[in-house]
Amino acid sequence: MRQLNVLTWHVHGSYLNALVRVPHQWYLPVKPGRPEGYGGRGHTFDLPDNVTEIPAEAVPTLNLDVIIFQSEKNYRYDQYEVLSPAQQRLPRIYLEHNVPRPDAVHTRHPVDDPNVLLVHVTHYNQLMWDNGRTPTMVIEHAVAIDPTVRYIGDLDRGVTVANNMQRRPRIAGFDIFLAAREQVPLDAVGMGTEEFGGLGDIPYRELHHWLSHYRFLFSPMRYTSLPLAVVEAMTIGMPVVALATTALPSVIEDGCNGFISCDVPALLDRMRFLLDHPGEARRLGESARATAQERFSLERFVQDWQRALALVTQ
Repeated sequence: MRQLNVLTWHVHGSYLNALVRVPHQWYLPVKPGRPEGYGGRGHTFDLPDNVTEIPAEAVPTLNLDVIIFQSEKNYRYDQYEVLSPAQQRLPRIYLEHNVPRPDAVHTRHPVDDPNVLLVHVTHYNQLMWDNGRTPTMVIEHAVAIDPTVRYIGDLDRGVTVANNMQRRPRIAGFDIFLAAREQVPLDAVGMGTEEFGGLGDIPYRELHHWLSHYRFLFSPMRYTSLPLAVVEAMTIGMPVVALATTALPSVIEDGCNGFISCDVPALLDRMRFLLDHPGEARRLGESARATAQERFSLERFVQDWQRALALVTQ
């Protein structure tokens, strides 16, 4: 397809890092102080040259083809502040990263427009949202990380990767993490984790080299979309221990490419097993990597997004 000029906001940095690998020209609006959604390229990511920052006030001068919203704020407020009236009538995609809140089955999606394509990142999300009359499509995750990174697993510890999990404690399983940390050696990485003894934020370009030394990744998420940290870990060949919630039961087969259960004591036993059996951890990690290569490849992701963009611009 022809190359498009696409405008979106910086909402989810790890996802954006993969999204902009779709071969079009990408524009990210920025504002002084870089508030929410206006962080541009970000300082921890190595985004490719087809990504351009544009001052928010200059957006109306762009010759755009598609607008991609990534949050309700983008859709309800930002577009009317940033886009010209003509740009507001361009082909539009709403990329929904999250599960519905507060109700898992009765929450109506904020978009109610048959002229907008609603893209969900998991089939679980598509199922749980009340999408109304808005057409939907599922494009599952992929990650754009250093392809040379491989699991080493020489550190007899587990790790949880999550941003500000203490601010969404029940959703992110913060209580489960804290209880698990009392029983097995477990670190936390991500924005805000230093507030509860974690290691804080690590630049994305360095994160996976650093994570590769841990024995396993633990995902305590109760109610969220498929965590990208899980996809990243599987991609480098790292075993995952996770709650059997949201989309994860369709990704992890217990005992084959990781361990998954809603029985937290059982998961703690699995963590201890991996700490005591590094060879088995490596076996599970290799199986996890095979799953990631088959299901979450960047090539498949790019093709899916090309189809979505072609659909709204044809």
